[in-house]
Amino acid sequence: MSDIFEQLKPKVTAANKKIVFPESLDERVLEAASKLAGDGVITPILIGEETAIQDKAASLSLNISGCKIVDPTNYSGFDAMVDAFVERRKGKATPESAREILQTENYFGTMLVYQGEADGLVSGAVHSTSDTVRPALQVIKTKPGVKKTSGVFIMVRNEEKYVFADCAINIAPDANDLAEIAAESAATADLFGIDPRVAMLSFSTKGSAKSEETERVADALTIAKENNPELVIDGEFQFDAAFVPSVAAKKAPDSEIKGDANVFVFPSLEAGNIGYKIAERLGNFEAVGPILQGLNQPVNDLSRGCSTEDVYKLAIITAAQALNE
Repeated sequence: MSDIFEQLKPKVTAANKKIVFPESLDERVLEAASKLAGDGVITPILIGEETAIQDKAASLSLNISGCKIVDPTNYSGFDAMVDAFVERRKGKATPESAREILQTENYFGTMLVYQGEADGLVSGAVHSTSDTVRPALQVIKTKPGVKKTSGVFIMVRNEEKYVFADCAINIAPDANDLAEIAAESAATADLFGIDPRVAMLSFSTKGSAKSEETERVADALTIAKENNPELVIDGEFQFDAAFVPSVAAKKAPDSEIKGDANVFVFPSLEAGNIGYKIAERLGNFEAVGPILQGLNQPVNDLSRGCSTEDVYKLAIITAAQALNE
């Protein structure tokens, strides 16, 4: 696992990215921000009342001199932010409602990213996934040509690295969604030094079973190939046909994927979430994520059970995503 972050840290450090932490009074977040600033990796932006944050840091014996503190209640650019938010929401917010909404840490922090005052945001140590993702979808929105964001995990065990998607966001993706997830997951793989070989997973291999579910995956493959002709991708595969060369030779002998896939696109959130947890708990893989992909600017969601190290690592990932924006 350390290899991934040792590869990313020099690139991120050289770029001096600014990452927003809306949950600045959480002990884990504050400790991670102090370490990130002290290591010179990024400039953390802490959202909240300055005295409260400084007092909390002092109580934990933390040095946060390398962090920037921004208080929504006395932010000099607040009026301009309100105007930008109203414009971005296109009639779904009035100036009065915008002023109230932007007192919420996640919305305020997301607007800092949208307005270019920061490069990314990390939240979720205290807030729910919906409270973290909703502002991003409403304000930052998805990239041109991408309709939905999705969530991946990088699964790491010693020298092995794989991408599992979507394990966090889309409950029942259709064929177009799956094709998008495949392309975005390949881009995420590139970010982590993985040369993507994408397998579209199902309970069928190359038509061995016929159902609405398997045909949806086959349709997704067709769409993904049309939209990304340079991408190494195939399916539909059962997992063993995508991962075990001897099984691939029997079940899909003509496939470009020879049991050597490293990006796995699951047909549903149910399958993806179960799959990554089985790999984590029975296979002793470490799961890095979820990493949100498909947004115009990076926003990532922590687990509420996260550790200080989790916050530290996800901030580095967020800054690394910002390098490609």
